[in-house]
Amino acid sequence: MNRKVKQLITGMPATDGAGVELVRVIGQPALMELDPFLLLDCFRSDVPDDYIAGFPPHPHRGFETVTYLLNGRMRHKDNAGNEGVIEPGGIQWMTAGRGIVHSEMPEQENGLLEGFQLWVNLPATHKMSSPAYQEYDADHIPLETRPGTRIKVIVGETSEGNTGPVSQPLTRPLYLDIQLEANTRFVEPLPATHNAFIYVIEGILRIEDIQGDSVEVAPDQLAVLSEGLSVALESTENPARFLLIAGQPIGEPIARAGPFVMNTEDELRQAFRDYKNGTF
Repeated sequence: MNRKVKQLITGMPATDGAGVELVRVIGQPALMELDPFLLLDCFRSDVPDDYIAGFPPHPHRGFETVTYLLNGRMRHKDNAGNEGVIEPGGIQWMTAGRGIVHSEMPEQENGLLEGFQLWVNLPATHKMSSPAYQEYDADHIPLETRPGTRIKVIVGETSEGNTGPVSQPLTRPLYLDIQLEANTRFVEPLPATHNAFIYVIEGILRIEDIQGDSVEVAPDQLAVLSEGLSVALESTENPARFLLIAGQPIGEPIARAGPFVMNTEDELRQAFRDYKNGTF
């Protein structure tokens, strides 16, 4: 059974960090979370004032941040001495765990900066785990080709056996960047246990909704998919590019405030105390 669109979300303008202009898709009133996903921010601008101030040092606890760049360069540093630059086509999967203070700053003064940040929840048993990074440049991300189709396999395994470099057995995520030529159909199995969505970057996608009608998903729109065993969609008379993301739900209470995501309000208060006391 193919999955169908059960909710269509349009990203809303937002500002975060030190004034970075972005589009918030998950984490807004229309879709606060889609277990295990807590937030999806999209940034795309060639106006330096929209991004140059970046994200100065800030804390995280209890979840993972996933940064995927299409264009531009972003330097990250943290309070444990880790530092590096995310290049175009690169992925950084950061497990904040029990706590980390890091910064993400554009490594450019002009030009296009484009990419995504996804927040992925951690189960209660792992919220206080040690911070960790999985970081890979574009050369380490498999590119799968099918007729009229190119798939960058960032996380998870496709039906043709290509596997992304990032591993996370707790939520078993799938993260694909897919490009379709005009009038191309795409079909891919998905684990029945997973929540899933598509986010359109360019072009238009046609996919069936839960009423049985054909709907079009446009750029900066996210389609939450129903339960099912596969996804089936097609591009229109123009090429299209989209993200297909899925993950196994955690099914636990969520208590969140700013940069912390825990299971209870008491744990949130403790996170703020620990950060204030400098014990991250």
